[in-house]
Amino acid sequence: MPKYFSKLIALAFVFSLSACGLLPDKVDETANWSASKLYSEAKDEMAGGGYEKAITYFQKIESRYPFGTYAQQAQMDIAYAYYRQQDQPQAIAAIERFIKLHPNHPNVDYMYYLRGLVYFNDRSSFFDFFTKEDASERDPKSVRDAFDSFKLLAERFPDSTYTPDAIDRMKYLVNSMAQYDVHVAEYYYRRGAYLAAASRAQAAIHDYPQAPAIEQALFILMNSYGALGQTKLHDDTARIFNTNFPDSTYPHGGPVVEKPWWKIW
Repeated sequence: MPKYFSKLIALAFVFSLSACGLLPDKVDETANWSASKLYSEAKDEMAGGGYEKAITYFQKIESRYPFGTYAQQAQMDIAYAYYRQQDQPQAIAAIERFIKLHPNHPNVDYMYYLRGLVYFNDRSSFFDFFTKEDASERDPKSVRDAFDSFKLLAERFPDSTYTPDAIDRMKYLVNSMAQYDVHVAEYYYRRGAYLAAASRAQAAIHDYPQAPAIEQALFILMNSYGALGQTKLHDDTARIFNTNFPDSTYPHGGPVVEKPWWKIW
């Protein structure tokens, strides 16, 4: 038998052993770690921004010690780690899973709050519309989801430590949603789609009657009626506008805005 052929047979045997799992796998350094050791290492990774590795450690806690208190805490920390990674789908999935598994957990209010934060800080579907050519095609779904999450927290856990901040964020989000509708109404108005502008302005006024953005919504509605030749509706809206905002600057070009309205920090 030729020498090179013998080598080929030997190599084939080695590969077959590997394929069958007979060769030893890479050693898992965490194999003998206790739950507390895994958790400590995971928290250290979190503190240093190593969220991916932290998630791996938390998942090991869940699989190896599923019935201990560390497992429940790991589930919460996994959600937070995904949140810090700005991975919204994974964060929401982890939060929903925890709430479903532990609806009576003493810290479940935090998970409701975290869900609101995940949506609150997702701006891809809302704030980014300012950089797009067609703003009317953007929908603030994440903002509405954030509002609903904070509202649920406030209703179910009125005494929660997180509820006061959730309520403050809800107030901000209400005007954000109103302002979004107003920007879309303005977009339609500038393009001569006066009926669409009036409809969107009406929606803002109806849905968010106490929001500061209502001043601009009324102004757009008034002008849209004027452009449509609806004299009576224009005059009625003008009367309401002047009564509620006698010092408004919109008739004279609008207020001077030094930074985008959504910059609150």
